[in-house]
Amino acid sequence: MPTPGKSAPALSRRAFCFLAAGLLAVGAHGASPPTVLPELAQIGKPNAEQAARLVEQFRTAGIPGDYYLEFELRSLPRRGTGPTLTGRWWGTRNDRGTLSRIEITGTTGGMHRFILQNGDGATVWQSADGGAAPMKAEALLAPLTPEIELTAFDLMMPFLYWPNPTVEKITRMLGRPAHQFLFPAPPAFTAVHPGIGAVRAWLDTQFNAPTQIEIIGPDGRARRSFSLLELKNVGGQHLPKSVDYRNELTRDKTRLQLTAGALNLSHPSALFAPATLTKPATPIDASRLTRIDP
Repeated sequence: MPTPGKSAPALSRRAFCFLAAGLLAVGAHGASPPTVLPELAQIGKPNAEQAARLVEQFRTAGIPGDYYLEFELRSLPRRGTGPTLTGRWWGTRNDRGTLSRIEITGTTGGMHRFILQNGDGATVWQSADGGAAPMKAEALLAPLTPEIELTAFDLMMPFLYWPNPTVEKITRMLGRPAHQFLFPAPPAFTAVHPGIGAVRAWLDTQFNAPTQIEIIGPDGRARRSFSLLELKNVGGQHLPKSVDYRNELTRDKTRLQLTAGALNLSHPSALFAPATLTKPATPIDASRLTRIDP
């Protein structure tokens, strides 16, 4: 199996991305208005060509250079209480798209390690039986660990590479204008995941940012959702301080909370080689980290 390779750092840009495809947001939301604003006029709604161009802009947006994050994953079940897991995230970009290494420590101390290569034909590797193995397609929507709702699909947003996206309307999310996109699931995806018919995503019209995402079934009802809750300025760049991933069927959710971050790094290519998943990666020097208050 080929090892992902790195390319030159991406050009600096103001844009949003959320982890891996990415969770990480660059830009800023305005405060929500005190009153509900009316729907925006539909004059000028992007056509198919313009919609495809907006999606391409979002695919290539992201944090310039390499970065490192530390985070918590809080399980918030509908009933009772859940555990809090800790994790680390190394990110970069190559000629295929965003490339990430994620390590999540389970409640019993066991480590779950993943390498996520986004882009056309996205691939996930996971640590398994003392080695590394590609994740099966049917596991893409399964929780990364038993204690949480977060999935590889949530992090990678492979729907951005599905053909024929359309803009349903221009509306408001978090008090800001947003394009409401619909990404129909291609036949190859529905053959493996027949319960998924499409993804609906709201992208900020100014920053091309995801503010909310819904994975919807053939009946049009949401199965899973992503909601950006709060941003934090780290090194002059706005990152998502907290994000909710929710199972709309069970109403259980997982909240990802950033606890530290470092930007403008230079990761070795070997860090993203699947063979290295047998061992934990070396943490970033603490002096490079910006701590993020709860």
